[in-house]
Amino acid sequence: MRLAWRADRVTFIAAAGWTVVGAVSLAALVLVGKWVLDGILAAPQGGASAARLAPALAALAVVTALAGAATAFQQQHQRLMNEQTSQTVWRQVLGVTSRVGLEAFESPSFFDRLQRIQDNAVTQPAAVATGLFGLIGGGVGTILLLAALLTLDPLLVPVLLLAGVPSVLLSRKASRTEFEFTTRAMPIYRRRTYLRRVLTGRQEAKEVRAFGVEAALRHRHEQASAQFLSMFRDQARRRQRYAAAVVGTTSLALVLTLALLVWLIAVGRVGLAEAGAAALGVRLVSSRLEQLFKAVGTLIESSTFLADLADFLDSPGQAAQGDEPSGAPLLQDVVLEDVHYTYPETATPALRGVDLTIRRGQVVALVGENGSGKTTVAKIVACLYPPTQGTMRWDGRDIGEMEPARIRRSVAVIFQDFVRYQLTARENIDLSGPDEQSDQPRVEVAAHRAGAAPFIERLPEGYDTLLGKEFAGGVDLSVGQWQRVALARALFRDAPLVVLDEPTAALDPRAEHALFEDVRALLGGRTALLVSHRFSSVRSADMIYVLQDGRVVEQGTHDALMAEAGLYAELFTLQARAYL
Repeated sequence: MRLAWRADRVTFIAAAGWTVVGAVSLAALVLVGKWVLDGILAAPQGGASAARLAPALAALAVVTALAGAATAFQQQHQRLMNEQTSQTVWRQVLGVTSRVGLEAFESPSFFDRLQRIQDNAVTQPAAVATGLFGLIGGGVGTILLLAALLTLDPLLVPVLLLAGVPSVLLSRKASRTEFEFTTRAMPIYRRRTYLRRVLTGRQEAKEVRAFGVEAALRHRHEQASAQFLSMFRDQARRRQRYAAAVVGTTSLALVLTLALLVWLIAVGRVGLAEAGAAALGVRLVSSRLEQLFKAVGTLIESSTFLADLADFLDSPGQAAQGDEPSGAPLLQDVVLEDVHYTYPETATPALRGVDLTIRRGQVVALVGENGSGKTTVAKIVACLYPPTQGTMRWDGRDIGEMEPARIRRSVAVIFQDFVRYQLTARENIDLSGPDEQSDQPRVEVAAHRAGAAPFIERLPEGYDTLLGKEFAGGVDLSVGQWQRVALARALFRDAPLVVLDEPTAALDPRAEHALFEDVRALLGGRTALLVSHRFSSVRSADMIYVLQDGRVVEQGTHDALMAEAGLYAELFTLQARAYL
């Protein structure tokens, strides 16, 4: 209710107001109906009686029109409010996903929970708003209609009210089973969604067809779908049983009330006009009670998902600390001491006691075989992962005492699996400066440094050309061109430390040589951590660290490591021999 109120107070009040108008109109319909019936029964054939009936008929027309209009207006206001409420909740959910540490995205259980939030909890505030207005309309309508029935005969009211108790209890049980089903089925649901994405995705399409794996993937999709459908069918049957019990209870109450009305007519306790109005009132009360019980059931069911949503929105994140200045810290040195790291929900450590120092103005390189821990070290240096054990100090201060987001403002990162934003070329480059206005001269400087300017300037609209093929009018780039755009994005950011994880993996030898011929000029004198499989790219680094099985096994300059004739020399020689 608070979320709906915050989303749009005017729409909230308007929807609630029309809901009340509709409820009042239905109650008035019973009393106006009795007035009309009285007039009909009192008019044998004469015009005078018919004339007296005209005001009652006019009132009936007005009340009926008002009830219909109230329903239509309330539905549209509620529809608008549902959209606004949903946007408000999405804004909060995206705030959480932006705030939580990168570690969360390494956890399957986090993705299960996030999918459950996206598919269920995000829609619940809108469902609650619907249930809330159903509660208002059903509650107000029921009270007014029961008041009207009390004026006709008090005995008609208790039987109708007795139907509410079992309906509410059954709704509570049904809501528990729904949440349990959603939690249990989510891993299978996510697997099916993933397979659908692979079978329909643009990036995956070429490999799926090249390997001819469509049939195999579709078979796995069918298996996941069948498993989910089996669970869904069981849950649907459970909900059907509860729904049948609710309908049976309310129908029994309606039958008993109508039977009671027949008996009251038979004993002469109510007249024909009162009986007609009472029959209409009983039917309207029954429909309003049904609306009321349905709304209560919706609120009860939503409460479980809303509790899940509230817990998710309260997820601990990397909130700003009040005593931290807002600017990015200067960089003198970054020191890792005995750093260990184990990914969530895994048993094998990725890093085992890494010691590493990056000094201001240096180019430090990480090399090693696949799985040695190079990218993990890069992510820890970029303050994307906190060490599981050991410490990392930034200018002598433990990062545990600092705001991680503040440190990240001092780091520009480009990973091998960089994002290809389906935005304009300009936006792809200056996204790394979200607090600044678009600075075209700086964008062009970064593009020239990264070697992206020549092909960007040849695009149909230059820097304002939409990149990618997901949206109409977009122009796709080669993998190497995309990588240059990503490199320009890292260079555009005014950060003292640049982390480059395989920054030239998609470049041809000539382009790679040109890029690293003077790496310090490329970086503009900034400090750099360079991760690379290509040993020719790291020869000029001030310090090279060699990783193996999550440990630093060698360190030194290129010449010193070659003279040492260890792992670095072996790998360098193997790679160089392939080119000779």
